[in-house]
Amino acid sequence: MQSLGMIENWPVPTAAAAVVRADGSVVGSYGPLEHRFPLASVTKPLAAYAALLAVEEGAVELDEPAGPEGSTVRHLLAHTSGLAFDEARQVAAPGTRRIYSNAGFEALGDHLAKATDIPFPQYLHEAVLAPLGMAATELAGSPAKDGVSTVADLLRFAAELQAPRLLAPQTLAAATQVVFPGLTGVLPGYGHQKPNDWGLGFEIRDGKAPHWTGAASSPRTFGHFGQSGTFLWVDPVAGAACVALTDRAFGPWAVQAWPVLTDAVLAELAGNG
Repeated sequence: MQSLGMIENWPVPTAAAAVVRADGSVVGSYGPLEHRFPLASVTKPLAAYAALLAVEEGAVELDEPAGPEGSTVRHLLAHTSGLAFDEARQVAAPGTRRIYSNAGFEALGDHLAKATDIPFPQYLHEAVLAPLGMAATELAGSPAKDGVSTVADLLRFAAELQAPRLLAPQTLAAATQVVFPGLTGVLPGYGHQKPNDWGLGFEIRDGKAPHWTGAASSPRTFGHFGQSGTFLWVDPVAGAACVALTDRAFGPWAVQAWPVLTDAVLAELAGNG
């Protein structure tokens, strides 16, 4: 895909990007696909997938207590537990505000580790990474932000998000629809949004503006971006997913460059049928 060559002009030391279909076929790629990058918050969808597998296995339930008082596994996944952004301090009642929370995902990881009697990084490896052949991916710390991976590995995950083999399709469908609709909140880097819609570990595009995906992205688009200059989106209407990893922190450069790339990718996909 010619559009992916746009990353050559990004003001970053290293970047790689690729587009994949549901069947795992790579439509196009650019840059070092095997280069390992810190994922920052693109770690969260991987952690969420492990949590959803734990639900299907019966190790936990979405509506069992987890995190602060009154919170559940579902609240933690949907950033509605009331926990603050980066500390285990409750600043709102569960289910009342969308407070994007690293602390919430860390509480989720602790809860799953206790429920399964397996350290969360090991559980993630055994449940998600190993079955998908993501040998270059690891979690070395927080399930909110300490993943490391490659574009090649994340393409396997992005294909799984379009045609799940590990999860039941209905489980993934529920996770990529709005949970606790209508809540306001702040999308990091983009400001206050009303509503600030999320699924279970996945951000939902809907009609958010401004946004890190493109103007042409369908409202059903879901995914995540990371403060290390990384993103993964899946657009079910386009029938494809895009992964881009860099080694420059998110900032104004990304706010400007990412939507342009996404719209170019979507236009090229549409042109190719």
